[in-house]
Amino acid sequence: MTDSAEILIVEDSADDLDMTLRALTKARVANHIQVARDGAEALDFLFCTGAYAGRAIDRPPRVVLLDLKLPLVDGFEVLRRVKSDPRTRQIPVVVLTSSLEQRDIVESYHLGVNSYIVKPVDFDRFAAAVGDLGLYWLLLNQRPG
Repeated sequence: MTDSAEILIVEDSADDLDMTLRALTKARVANHIQVARDGAEALDFLFCTGAYAGRAIDRPPRVVLLDLKLPLVDGFEVLRRVKSDPRTRQIPVVVLTSSLEQRDIVESYHLGVNSYIVKPVDFDRFAAAVGDLGLYWLLLNQRPG
């Protein structure tokens, strides 16, 4: 467990997590990654509770890659909590999911998601999408100071 992370990946699927990590490595944006395997762990990391109680809340990740279908606490609730708290509201959250359901897209944007990306089935397309995503949020996007 680290004190800080540039990217927080919230993903319960070992295969999808492996593909995401390989894609970020391929794009050379795999430094300082923290993984949460369910929504409760993601909330603990972001709000510095539980196993992450010693972490400083003023060192948020630069971007959260969030799956929607998660155990314990689903992605919608994670998104709701992050975007409703003034301490975490400005953290960019990108939903990275396999759901093409219009209601999931609408609800995500209603809750304040910064981007909604459907995971491509083909690894090369997935790697390109995740690589572009990492480069954008870590190198191009300007955050408030």
